[in-house]
Amino acid sequence: MPLLLEAQVPGFFMKEDKRMVRIPFYSSNSLIIIPVSINGNEAVNFLVDTGVKSNILFSKKLGDALGLEYTRRINIVGADGSDQIMAQVSPINTLDVGPVEGRLQSLLVLEEDFFELESVIGVPVYGVLGYEFFKYNPIRVNYDDGWLDFFREKAMKWKPPFYRKLDMSIDDSKAYIQAKIKQSNGPKLKAKLLVDTGANHGLLLNRETSDSIKMPLEFIESELGQSLGGVLYGYIGRVSALNLGGLTMEEVLTSYPEETDYSSIIKASGRMGSLGSEVLGKTRIILDYPRKKFLVRKGQTFYTPFEFDMSGLIVKKVPNDENRIFIGEVRPGSPAYRVGILPFDEILSINKVPTFLWELTEVFKLLRSEEGREIQFEMRRYINNDINQFSDYKVSIFLRKQI
Repeated sequence: MPLLLEAQVPGFFMKEDKRMVRIPFYSSNSLIIIPVSINGNEAVNFLVDTGVKSNILFSKKLGDALGLEYTRRINIVGADGSDQIMAQVSPINTLDVGPVEGRLQSLLVLEEDFFELESVIGVPVYGVLGYEFFKYNPIRVNYDDGWLDFFREKAMKWKPPFYRKLDMSIDDSKAYIQAKIKQSNGPKLKAKLLVDTGANHGLLLNRETSDSIKMPLEFIESELGQSLGGVLYGYIGRVSALNLGGLTMEEVLTSYPEETDYSSIIKASGRMGSLGSEVLGKTRIILDYPRKKFLVRKGQTFYTPFEFDMSGLIVKKVPNDENRIFIGEVRPGSPAYRVGILPFDEILSINKVPTFLWELTEVFKLLRSEEGREIQFEMRRYINNDINQFSDYKVSIFLRKQI
């Protein structure tokens, strides 16, 4: 792309004329987190998210501190379709991502600080990079080693070795592919799925989009994740197989969210659901937006079984605090429920190791690691939400598969 054109249009471009540059990323549950400097300020963590159209900054306080200029105020509809989320538009910014620079970039800056992502990811995340990051350049995602390869537009080989190639459509600045799904309790599906690198589920199917989507016979009710609109609820089950261009994953954990006001937007897109980080993280992918191609190959963990939490706990981190972990929810009938752990109890230690030494992702891995495994907790329960009144207790649970 001519340098003159690059200077005139919004987009992300390499600072030097190279075939490819490499951007390391931090991975939390296969979510892609990279440091981004806005207008030359100190870099902050952003989530790289193919599931959103716009770049988003989660805090107007931070935007003001960075000296951002705003031109108008808009409402962003949350994922539940009901909440109003107001944002200021900051139209012209430079986003520095190491060897890559985002020029003339617009930012939607949320008026109310939104740091809930940190509570479920475990590290501070201050914003999201969306469609603009991908639109001009093929990007290879290596989940195994934690880097993004950002290619010059026509420098990518048409079909790199070991990759399967699928057609990809770009609708309303979001990427979609066709996948084959073998349900355990319903017909085979040929499904249009959103490629959503910013979602922390595996496969997600929206039942309201098709009568052919059937719930499996075995499922559990659960919190499904965190979005700008709030916590998403629904059910977790499994499909027998998911086929991506000839690569087949078996017994894939699948989320079935409850229908919301946002469902009408999902139906209008023509999609049946989405592919999130738990599926994508078992592969290596190339997202080639200019040529509308999605390339995929097996990653190192491709054959690792999909496991769901076996404790019954939804654990979260206290945002902007040193590794304090608390209980967000306890699933009825689960091992944690049976020993009396309650929501809002704080975890002081796990297997006699203080909580401040645990990363949240390591806690997630432990709680889905091995059926029958004993986990020892030292807990603190606050009385009447008073941090000065509490009682400490110790319990042990034995992990048991829930689904």
